[in-house]
Amino acid sequence: MGNKENIARIVGNDRIITDKEALERYGSDSSFVLGEVPEFIVKLRNLEEVQKLVMLANEDGFALIPCSSQGRRFKGDTVPGVPGAVIADLSEMKSIVRIDKRNKVAMIEPGVTFGDLQAAVEKEGLRVEMPLHPKKTKSVVASLLDREPTTGPKYNWDATDPLGCLELIFGNGEMFRTGNAAGPGTLEEQWAAGQAQKMPMGPAQTDIARLIQGSQGAFAIATWATIKLELMHKIRKGFFVAGQSPDELIDFTYKILWRKIPDLCLILNGADLAAIYGKDSTDMPPWVLIYSISGLDHFPEERVRYLEDDLGEIAREFAVTPTQHIEGISAIKLMDVICRPSDEPFWKLRLKGGCVDLFFLTTLDRTSEFIEVMDIQIAEYGLPKENLGIYIQPIRHGTGCHIEFSLMYDPENSEETERVKALLNSASRACIDKGGFFSRPYGAWADMIYKKCPDTANALKKMKDIFDPNGILNPGKLCFGKGVRA
Repeated sequence: MGNKENIARIVGNDRIITDKEALERYGSDSSFVLGEVPEFIVKLRNLEEVQKLVMLANEDGFALIPCSSQGRRFKGDTVPGVPGAVIADLSEMKSIVRIDKRNKVAMIEPGVTFGDLQAAVEKEGLRVEMPLHPKKTKSVVASLLDREPTTGPKYNWDATDPLGCLELIFGNGEMFRTGNAAGPGTLEEQWAAGQAQKMPMGPAQTDIARLIQGSQGAFAIATWATIKLELMHKIRKGFFVAGQSPDELIDFTYKILWRKIPDLCLILNGADLAAIYGKDSTDMPPWVLIYSISGLDHFPEERVRYLEDDLGEIAREFAVTPTQHIEGISAIKLMDVICRPSDEPFWKLRLKGGCVDLFFLTTLDRTSEFIEVMDIQIAEYGLPKENLGIYIQPIRHGTGCHIEFSLMYDPENSEETERVKALLNSASRACIDKGGFFSRPYGAWADMIYKKCPDTANALKKMKDIFDPNGILNPGKLCFGKGVRA
């Protein structure tokens, strides 16, 4: 348990939150992960405070739970797994340290939201590749570290994209910078030499950022990150292709991604489309492929014209009909919605007030197999199919995809809540057995996954002993025990 007086010497008394209601909000979230109410919330302002707090946690033997997003949470990763934990709240570290237009990269602190960053980079003629219609209070750094997929597979070359470099405080209290931010020289000296801290791999042949991503704050706390940006379009056109099943859309999607034509490209079922756009799902087509093309600084009209001609040729080959309007929805207006943070209430909560997600990686050609699994599960647990949102996001130029099932339910209805909880557990096991790759194992998924791969769990435990030897950072997550050693 943290000593308030010791913590106050680092941040001051006014930066330590002890309000019961505020603490209880961290003791649970919209997932079904069971946890503990934290002892304190500590509002941190800079690298020095973070480092001192980590060192104090090692000395006094209390757990630290890093957290940078605000508002409702959905995955259980910031719910303390042990009593007496302290929330390391980074949400007020909101500095956009640098925007480098020439190299298309920004350096930001963890409290910067997607809305904050987009507003800043638009002034430089740049834009942020962001996840599907994220929460208004979602931290960009938290999203990068969580490997949330972005809606532009054309710009997604690697699992780490669009993350660049990181400044980290490991669980042992040491500061470390990844990629070419590691040196030589200070950041200012690197900037003077024309460097932009854009390459995530390094120093030398190490790639620590890959270990930190997806670790749910169990190895280190990030105090800044660089994010790769893209040029703002001068002209953009959006298109829909509707279908009765995803199979009708997959081959066309593969081809246009192979040709690297669309910028934004994703597939939604009617329930998700309706929730995002604020319409009734019965008015929506069962499935819609959504994609855009754009013209940039040079000859934008000509670029859009030849891309549209190419798309028309591919559409005829696969007998699909792209359109710019569907059921009263304009494709270009939908793009504007998708590419901005969600208004309140968050779009997944608009139908029923509650939502829990089941997501993993697979390939586009296998998505129907998993949708069939979910259809069986939904029927078995007696839940209405119209409450199931499905989002298919191609990644890495279409070589893989993220599939996300959103189970929307009424949290005030205890019977429905219990059925959704049982369904989530059963469907997760079924999708794992079917071959779904759970690269981000939250909550109960961790036990399911690591039991199947003990070698990976053992390797991660060795890394934990190196970077967080006393186990102070987010104990109980992934394959790590709940004990804090000090």
